[in-house]
Amino acid sequence: MEDIELFVINAISKFRREKQLSQKELGIILHVSASFIGNVENGNNAAKYNLKHIALLAAHFKLSPRFFMPL
Repeated sequence: MEDIELFVINAISKFRREKQLSQKELGIILHVSASFIGNVENGNNAAKYNLKHIALLAAHFKLSPRFFMPL
């Protein structure tokens, strides 16, 4: 897994916990299953977020997509 992919996974996972969102709730926002979120956060799976996921999350919370990307 690339460093940028790991950064995005960690950033979204941290954000999810800070917002007290369940994996199911995040899945609804991103139009994916809760098990997909679990697989991404597990890190032992090839599943990862893509640009569409970042855009959906940013739009939902009225943030810039850069919020979930490394500076």
